[in-house]
Amino acid sequence: MKNKLKQQRQLAQFTQKDLAAAIQVSRQTIHAIESGKYVPSTELALKLARELNCTVEQLFWLEE
Repeated sequence: MKNKLKQQRQLAQFTQKDLAAAIQVSRQTIHAIESGKYVPSTELALKLARELNCTVEQLFWLEE
C-alpha cells in the first residue's frame, strides 16, 4: 500500500512527534507508516485522516 502521509503531515505543519501525540501513537509508528514499513489499522488510518483534515483515500491507496 502506498501513502502520502508525509506530504499531508507537512502540509498541515505537523512534525512526526506532534502528529503522533495527537493520535496517541509513537513517533516511530508515524515514521514506519511514512516509509511504507507498516500498514495502519483501519482505526489508525481514520484517526490520521481526521487529524490531517483529509480522506483516507487521499492518504492511502493500493498499488496497481
